[in-house]
Amino acid sequence: MVGADGTLANGLHRRLRLSAYDRRVTTADAPSLSPIRLTELTDCGGCAAKLGADLLADALRGLGAGASEPRELIAGLEPADDAAAYRISDELAIIGTLDFFPPLVDDARTFGEIAAANALSDVFAMGGRVLFALSIAAFPEELPRDTMAAIFDGAAAKVREAGGTLAGGHTIRDPEPKYGLAVVGAAHPDKLLRKGGARPGDVLVLTKRLGTGLLVSGQRQGFTDAADLAMAVDEMRALNREASEVLVAHEVAAATDVTGFGLLGHGLEMARGSRTRFIFEASALPTLRGAYALATAGVETGGAAHNRRFVRPALTVGGAVAPELVVLAHDPQTSGGLLAAVPGAALPTVRAALDDAGVEHWIVGQVEAIDDGQPPSVALA
Repeated sequence: MVGADGTLANGLHRRLRLSAYDRRVTTADAPSLSPIRLTELTDCGGCAAKLGADLLADALRGLGAGASEPRELIAGLEPADDAAAYRISDELAIIGTLDFFPPLVDDARTFGEIAAANALSDVFAMGGRVLFALSIAAFPEELPRDTMAAIFDGAAAKVREAGGTLAGGHTIRDPEPKYGLAVVGAAHPDKLLRKGGARPGDVLVLTKRLGTGLLVSGQRQGFTDAADLAMAVDEMRALNREASEVLVAHEVAAATDVTGFGLLGHGLEMARGSRTRFIFEASALPTLRGAYALATAGVETGGAAHNRRFVRPALTVGGAVAPELVVLAHDPQTSGGLLAAVPGAALPTVRAALDDAGVEHWIVGQVEAIDDGQPPSVALA
């Protein structure tokens, strides 16, 4: 409700969480209102808000083990993958995934686009096509209807671009806004991209630059240049559809999308799934403009600390690797690119097809074998 002085009066905790909103909304018929800054309603945004990978692994340990999972569930919790996949027939597998997070930008439509692109990415990371999506929304009741509508509109446009339809959803009240999608896709069960499909000798290819977490965090602290953030926003709302289609067409078996666990975290997941060692070449990592400077200045997200803790026992860093590149390799990405393990013999053809599809990409490392009894690992060399 609205108090006598025109400020929101919904309890101390809510007023603290909506302090930015309180400063802007005074009366229902105010002649001129400042635009709502969505990022001021949150503590952190995007995939940097994800629970740490190590904490998540502990919470889920054993949940998918045993005979409880049906034989038709070809991707689930054991081993974990980017999405669940359920075999319907020899020709069809249904893919299911969901993702949501607090705002990382102030523009409502852009937030909807980024949240949708990020959620849709899990289907593409599995080599699937999008069928339809459902909204997952948590908004303050006082959030203007135009703002809510803009978020939904941005998401719906991105789902259409992905080849699907936004077909409904569910909303709840929450002082901190959050938005995302549950996505249903389809693929041939024998042509799925899997985290565990990498083989020794494969070349690691990445399809988007790193640094979104740094740039978004730097913006909150007043350090990020507006033009640099705009470039990061364009990258975050770009779909991984074309990259996925190229990988599937050329029978690549292993890929994931790089999001909240950072390049090293998601690389480690792939290394564990395939029982290999991933060697990343630090000097080859592509970075968004301004991200390296922010890393040099000491900017880092809270999510990066979780990523460091998750990767540390399995990580080797070369002595000549700049500390800033270590920061970038741990940086939590929102709607990041695909990381694919491409067989060396197929690399020229795959790269040419990515070029033809207009997909920027970089060779960032290679996959190596490990000895029996040696744990899977990652290295930054």
